[in-house]
Amino acid sequence: MAQGSGSASRATAALGLALLLCLLLAHAADAATYTVGDSGGWTFNTASWTRGKRFRAGDVLVFRYSPSVHNVVAVSAAGYNGCSAPRGSRTYASGSDRITLARGSNYFICSIAGHCQAGMKIAVVAA
Repeated sequence: MAQGSGSASRATAALGLALLLCLLLAHAADAATYTVGDSGGWTFNTASWTRGKRFRAGDVLVFRYSPSVHNVVAVSAAGYNGCSAPRGSRTYASGSDRITLARGSNYFICSIAGHCQAGMKIAVVAA
């Protein structure tokens, strides 16, 4: 083994780690933040709000609403289509929830009786 090869190996590993961190930070910097429903916030008839928008994994959805009358529940496709929040679904109720999108389909409903059926639901596909 040549003298100094351990230092070169550590330097290469450190450089690799630095490059990986740069890539991760660049991805985070590219993430966009969207307010669901725009200025109207998370309310009835927001199902069409996603039209014309391109979402990416890591983008953040901000749900603004009155927590005394609404909530946000992350559900499966079945929960979205059936307007139901199965036991164990993640429920948000702060009135200013920030949810990071996962790659693929992301579904959200308001689980207050009748709200989802009245259009308080969105399906977001993130590339």
